[in-house]
Formats: sequence, C-alpha cells, structure tokens
Amino acid sequence: MSVGNSLNDAALLGCIELLTARRIGHFPKTCCSDIDFTAEQLFMLSEVRPEPSELVSEAELRAADVVRPEDVLRLNAITQDYLCKPSANVYDIEFTRFKIRDLDTDQVLFEIEKPPDDASEREDQPAEAARYVRYRFSEDFLHLKRVGATVEFVVGSKPINKFRMVERHFFKDRLLKSFDFEFGFCIPNSKNTCEHIYEFPHLSPDLVKEMVECPYETRSDSFYFVDDQLIMHNKADYSYDG
Repeated sequence: MSVGNSLNDAALLGCIELLTARRIGHFPKTCCSDIDFTAEQLFMLSEVRPEPSELVSEAELRAADVVRPEDVLRLNAITQDYLCKPSANVYDIEFTRFKIRDLDTDQVLFEIEKPPDDASEREDQPAEAARYVRYRFSEDFLHLKRVGATVEFVVGSKPINKFRMVERHFFKDRLLKSFDFEFGFCIPNSKNTCEHIYEFPHLSPDLVKEMVECPYETRSDSFYFVDDQLIMHNKADYSYDG
C-alpha cells in the first residue's frame, strides 16, 4: 500500500472512499459524537439505480442553485468536474483520522491521522488538489470480506443537521455501487468518531482481473450534504496492481 503516514485534507477525505467497488454500507442514524456501534445498531443501505427517465446530466447539476441527494443518485457516470466549490463547506467539517481493520482477523489494514498543525500546508495547497486523491492497493484488497472503517471528524461553530454522504463508485463506464450513509446530528465544535461496517459481496474473477489490469479506471465521487444540500464533493481513483 503506497500511502504515507502524513495526512492532508485530500488524503483523509479520500480515505473514506477507499473501500471501493464492493461494499454494502452500514451506518447509524444518530449523533456520531464519540460513539461505538455494534452490528445490531447498524442498518443496511441498499444500492440505488434510477430509472433511465429519471437520469440527470452533470451539466444540469453544475448549473443548479442547490444540489440534493436525489440529484446525484440519478447520475449515470462519474463526474468530470466538481458540483460545488470548496467554500460551500460553511460548517467547517474536517476529517482528522481514518482507520480500517479486517473484522475477520481484527488486523489493522490502514491507519492515518492528520497532524495537529498543518494550516500552512492547507494554505499552500490548491483548492482543487485538496479534493482529489489517488490510491494504489494490491489485489488482496479486492478479496476482503468484512471491514470496519473508523472515521474521526471535527465540526465548526454551527450545528449540523442531517449530515449525509452519498458515494458513487464506477469502473470505466459501469456503476459498481451507490451508497448512502447518514451521520445524523453533530453538535457545534465537536469531535466525532464513528465506525461503519462493510460486508463485501463476491466479485467475479473476470471482474477482479479487469480491475487489476486497468489501474485508476475505478473511480468514485463522494458527495456530502447537510440538510439535503451539497456542501462538499471529493473525487478519487484506484489501482489494485500494487
């Protein structure tokens, strides 16, 4: 896994996306602040595939005043550009730590934490670069069965209602999965920790082979909403030939 131990905004936000192409998501409908959740407290989120008549174009969404979850769920391709500006994050949501573990062995597969003081790094980094990350993994990652992902994030001075993340994963022009997670309510100036559980479906050998042979053609969009309005959009692509 060719990912360093230091962390900028792009790397950590992108880490939430790195369980690509195969996950069935679970997430609690509750306040996330410093809570650990058992399997019984998690609910399964199903894939959403809109009817062709409901599909919208990326250009239409970029021109819209407000982008809502149901809008991005209708997209039938990876976006070519961002659907909101970095300044749309008026709630100052910042992801600070991410860890994934194999639930079958309890082995920590990946852990990364943002340094406590990296303001100068954020100022020097172009805004668009802070929203994109590239990952390289080995093929073994595609054969995991169950993974727990712990994410830590802080929020600013405003309360956050209905914090929600929609992820869209594509391989080439094929929609692999669409996931919909609700973080719930977050109090102002809080640090929040949640673990979500992913149970991976079986991937056919042919699909695994093609994904390994086509590095960075597996891509994802992560859309973040507060009160059903888009406030953050991050992108990532993935290779499995490491």
